[in-house]
Amino acid sequence: MKNKIVLFVLSFIVWMLLGWPFDWQHAALGIFVSGFVIFLTADLFHAGARHFFHIRRYYWFIFYVIFMTWQCIKANIDMALAALNPAYSPSPGIIKVKTGLKSSMALAFLANSISLSRGALSVDVAPKIGILYVHQINIKNHDTVEAVQKLTEKYESILKRIFE
Repeated sequence: MKNKIVLFVLSFIVWMLLGWPFDWQHAALGIFVSGFVIFLTADLFHAGARHFFHIRRYYWFIFYVIFMTWQCIKANIDMALAALNPAYSPSPGIIKVKTGLKSSMALAFLANSISLSRGALSVDVAPKIGILYVHQINIKNHDTVEAVQKLTEKYESILKRIFE
């Protein structure tokens, strides 16, 4: 119950900050929407309310947002240049990536982070054995597999500090 209260308060604060004019209509709607969202998604946040008060997690989350923004910008430029190049002939494939993340939230963030990076898409997650299957748009050699593994390790080190 404590977990739901903390999540409700945090989501209400986010609602009020995003809907900037502070008036009673926005506050009333924010209470309704925050309550509805917590009703639907509170079971996803099973780590407990004690994790919300670790300030380092917030610093790492801010770093993660900045890091992901940069990765998305690079991915968009890379894919646009590939699409505009008439000589580009991709050789797609699926790569099996081992991960050390254990929480379902961290695995979901990792899978989505990979899907937003350069020419990659998470196809499947096997959480019990810690494996992601990633579709890469251009696998030319073993260096591409190593590059995806290194990118995953970068995300993994940040996500461990946030969620585990």
